[in-house]
Amino acid sequence: MKAKKALSDGELIKNCAIKMAEAFNENKVGNKFQTVPLSKQTVTRRLEDISNQISNNVKDIIANCSYFSIALDESTDVSDTNQLLIFVRAIKEDFTIFEELLKVCSLHSTTRVTDGAKSMTGTISGFVGFLRQNQITVPTLHCIIHQEALCAKSIKLSTTMATVTKITNLIRGGNRSLTHRKFLTLLEEMDSAYGDLLLHTEVRWLSRGKCLVRFFELRHEIATFLREEVTNSAELQNDLEDVEFLRNLAFLTDITQHLNVLNLQLQGKKQTICQMVGFVDSFRKKLHLFKSALDKNNLLHFPCCRKLSEEEEGLEFRDYTEIIEDLSSEFDRRFNDFESFRPDISLFSNPIHCDIESQPGHLQLELCELQCDPSLNTSQVTGIDFWKLLSPERYPLLRNWALKLCSVFASTYICETAFSSLKHVKSKNRNRLSDVVLSHILRVATSQLEVDFISLVSSFMKPQCSH
Repeated sequence: MKAKKALSDGELIKNCAIKMAEAFNENKVGNKFQTVPLSKQTVTRRLEDISNQISNNVKDIIANCSYFSIALDESTDVSDTNQLLIFVRAIKEDFTIFEELLKVCSLHSTTRVTDGAKSMTGTISGFVGFLRQNQITVPTLHCIIHQEALCAKSIKLSTTMATVTKITNLIRGGNRSLTHRKFLTLLEEMDSAYGDLLLHTEVRWLSRGKCLVRFFELRHEIATFLREEVTNSAELQNDLEDVEFLRNLAFLTDITQHLNVLNLQLQGKKQTICQMVGFVDSFRKKLHLFKSALDKNNLLHFPCCRKLSEEEEGLEFRDYTEIIEDLSSEFDRRFNDFESFRPDISLFSNPIHCDIESQPGHLQLELCELQCDPSLNTSQVTGIDFWKLLSPERYPLLRNWALKLCSVFASTYICETAFSSLKHVKSKNRNRLSDVVLSHILRVATSQLEVDFISLVSSFMKPQCSH
């Protein structure tokens, strides 16, 4: 079930186990395997039992946790049904964090929320507005990773990307298997650094950067191939020889790679909002560094631009500072929601050296104790591990404040990973799963909780045998 295989695979596994036992002349073992019920119906019932146990455990965790938050995201499955996933992040008094699937909502008609759009964050008709209409006042944040991806899309070099995509599709897209094979042969003959181009997929966060790097490194081979093998490609050949296009390509490749580094840092489960905002702040500082360097035509941090300038003497990249400025402004605008967390993040990151008088009044006395505590002052640990060291008896208010901050979901990354599982579970060859069964499969596939199989088995009065 964790492997997200078809429910009918149980019979196949059973038959394989029997054959293996027979191959080792273990007929008694084979006969025992014969009694194991693994029909599709039985596996579905066991799946439900496991899912219900996990669900009950999640409810117990929420009931006994210090704080919790939820993450919501929606995507359309292969049968054009909108699937809304709701994950919960709960934190216990010892700072143990749980991130578990709370609910799968299959939306067959009107939807109230969508992926990263105003219908999620809108204060009138969106999900946030829906909460306020029901007098539910809670902090709300738009996913950090979605925000970063939207910032990346603001770069004004869409024509360059469109040309890259057009050429890539011309070589290996659609029904161009012969053209693609010829291109692969050419790369092998020219002993190229890469063996093929990569197709760009808009919905994948890192796809653009990987596609651009591969295209830039193979630009000479691509030009040769278009000239020798592809008819009616004169315009595209001209693009690959045009210095302006190559400048745009080099810059777009470099800046997209920097954005990919940030995106990778933001991915991952159980990250705190402090860590993620720290990564974003670091990138914003890098943007100022990039602008300063480009003002001097210093290409230290732009390897593709530097390589191109070595091939074409006298190339200038100073004019790209305007794009850097626009990208920096976009980050400032989109991440404004997180500014309200800035004082808390600062305190969480450096409680030993913070200005006590500028902190919330109910924490000030304990901060005085903390900053004069020899054991904490000499500690080398940081982040959440530091706050675990605080004694609940001596620092109850500070621990409680830190627990609350660490409970915050700063991204919907966990939802995105679940959507990857959803695409594997509900595919074009397996698209008739009921909403209930789909929910059970996703809960078992995504859960990090241990299943107590002994209690599940003992809950049945009499084991069921296969006849």
